[in-house]
Amino acid sequence: MLGQSIKQNAIGLSLFAIVTAGIIAVTQTLTAERIQDNIDAAKSKALFEILPEDTHDNVLLNDTVIITDPALIADEGEVEAFVARKDGEPLAVILPTIAPDGYTGKIYSIVGIFSDGRIAGVRVLQHRETPGLGDKVELKKSSWILNFNGKSLDNPSSQGWQVKKDGGEFDQFTGATITPRAVVKSVHAALEYFNENRDTLLAEKSDTATAEITD
Repeated sequence: MLGQSIKQNAIGLSLFAIVTAGIIAVTQTLTAERIQDNIDAAKSKALFEILPEDTHDNVLLNDTVIITDPALIADEGEVEAFVARKDGEPLAVILPTIAPDGYTGKIYSIVGIFSDGRIAGVRVLQHRETPGLGDKVELKKSSWILNFNGKSLDNPSSQGWQVKKDGGEFDQFTGATITPRAVVKSVHAALEYFNENRDTLLAEKSDTATAEITD
């Protein structure tokens, strides 16, 4: 009887372990899907701030180009750029750009550039800059980031692509010059990258969802 009881308990524990493991696996899968959904939603929100949904008819998250150039994305390895199209024609590309020289670390941004080279918009996605000072690069903290709208590689000139303290056209912040300087530099780098890789970035979409630009 004792042996049978132990056997039954062992079987019960085994079944409990199997069921528990199954529940954990399902929960992890569902959680991972929700996390990815949240990431995609956050990406879409930022992208649509630059290029609203009614300006293009493709799915931005599915029309991508892999960027590996360290001059644009520092040491991140690979980051996606997103191409906007209207009736199959390329309208704009949204490039990732990373300023490695922020006051307290990297500043992650996206730069929307129309096919003619004009900036559609810039948004800072992530940073650790000083609250009340460097964080004014965020649109919710100030309108400073909107000063890039409509600018291009030659508007202003190369000298103008600096903060005013350095002889350029972009305002710095009171008590915080390093942060806007880093962002201006990274946006200018995105324009230079676009100019050098325009044909590849705006190429007709292939059968595969993601293209890649090799350095």
